[in-house]
Amino acid sequence: MEQNEQQEQNQINKGFGESEIKKAENHLQQKVMDSFIGKVVRKDLAFLVKGGLPVPTYVLEYLLGQYCASDDEVVIAEGLEKVKSVIQNNYVHRAEAESVKGKIREAGKHRVIDKISVTLNEKADEYHATFANLALSGVPIGTEYVRKNPKLLSGNGVWCIVTIGYIPGEDVKVRWDIQQLKPIQISNIDLEEYIEQRQNFTTEEWLDFMMHTVGLNPDNMNRREKIITLARLLPHVENNFNFVELGPKGTGKSHVFQELSPYGVLVSGGDVTSARLFVRMSGKHEELGLVGYWDVVAWDEFEQQKGRSVDAVLIDTMQNYLANKAFNRGKGTHEASASMSFVGNTKHTVPYMLRSSHLFESIPTSFIKGAFLDRIHLYNPGWEIKMLKKDSFSKGYGLITDYIAAVLHGLRNRDLTSMLKDYAKFDGSLSERDSLAIRKTFSGMVKLLYPDGKMTDKEAYELVDFAAESRKRVKDQLYVIDETFKAEPAKFEYIKVKTGEKKVVKTLEQIENDFIPEHERGQTCPTN
Repeated sequence: MEQNEQQEQNQINKGFGESEIKKAENHLQQKVMDSFIGKVVRKDLAFLVKGGLPVPTYVLEYLLGQYCASDDEVVIAEGLEKVKSVIQNNYVHRAEAESVKGKIREAGKHRVIDKISVTLNEKADEYHATFANLALSGVPIGTEYVRKNPKLLSGNGVWCIVTIGYIPGEDVKVRWDIQQLKPIQISNIDLEEYIEQRQNFTTEEWLDFMMHTVGLNPDNMNRREKIITLARLLPHVENNFNFVELGPKGTGKSHVFQELSPYGVLVSGGDVTSARLFVRMSGKHEELGLVGYWDVVAWDEFEQQKGRSVDAVLIDTMQNYLANKAFNRGKGTHEASASMSFVGNTKHTVPYMLRSSHLFESIPTSFIKGAFLDRIHLYNPGWEIKMLKKDSFSKGYGLITDYIAAVLHGLRNRDLTSMLKDYAKFDGSLSERDSLAIRKTFSGMVKLLYPDGKMTDKEAYELVDFAAESRKRVKDQLYVIDETFKAEPAKFEYIKVKTGEKKVVKTLEQIENDFIPEHERGQTCPTN
């Protein structure tokens, strides 16, 4: 199916002609500039500035948006020089921390770009800031900054532009003085304006626009690859969305979690503890962990824990949280809306996994439990995405990363799960977790592709099928991992509400490998 789609697209492209394709791309780029003036940036510019700096893309695009929000090459060139100057003069390299401190002392104050985290010093009854690269800690910070930016307390740090002063003289307890602090993120957006601008684009244009926005070149992707890539944003746009993507190395699985949003945090799977993730005790006080401060907590290199013992309390707490949005730690029950994402690499091909093991084989053994995996809403097929190469990245205009992050954050408050019933009535054999997973995936994909709610029936059913397939991929593996699920097998089929037509859902890897799962053998499926 995928191959036929690509061949069909290639034929279209050949008939269309390179000049026409270029015209269409230029037309889209102009439409982007007209619709989102001041909110877009050429996506390759961040790479030109970044070099080897360990700075998230959203930090660089924040600066590029101030100086390079234009399609005028002269303005862009001048803006790039200004951004490079800001990075050179204000970004703190760890190796140059002492030199920067000296600069602050001699000048009396200096503006720096650094990652700031804050803790409460109970004895002094004041907040203290720690600068990651400048290697300063115990620096008093005004309560107003913490109240406005509670993520400073999350323990993971927030990138900020800070004016820090130096206090000379004798009998000075702390010589460093935070005079001004501004987190590098947009403070507010007009969500309705964003939704309204969607009507200026066709679905194909909007999908390509989203690919440019996440930094990828849509010309090198077929429609299904774009949909799978877009699905990586679901945890950002849906509350309490449980996401898994496993696939080959180098396909950009962790990119949207590391670079896209100041509302998400990427952690190494091997470094996660119950205290860090949920609640840690500070004296007699309970301090919320990462799930209390971030929209998304993404576990990177999830497979790296293979063979290592994982705290049983962590798994039990995680299972409860994934199912109920709540967790019991310390003295009480806490609730949070953070989505959980697990991304990692596969070690075998899909045909091998289907016939000899299962699609979760590379994750830590402690997590290969039916009770845990049944809570996953979507398994994204990372093996369908091509390895990223030089021409995989966008050179066109997309939304400033910080802007789209704020939009996705705002859309989390909208629940579109009830829309599914207008299109599909699923078989009664599906569990409530199956149904919830499909509804949440459908809701999130509608927000991403059709934020104005306007879509054709064909477009809606594309999302219904993707949502159902994504959950079926999880359920098929559960039958292999935990035999108790075989007692009540689910039929992933639905009736189209408007036509009465029955649709049977299969995963693409099942179709391409002519593979019939054991629990489906002997069943007869109608042709669709």
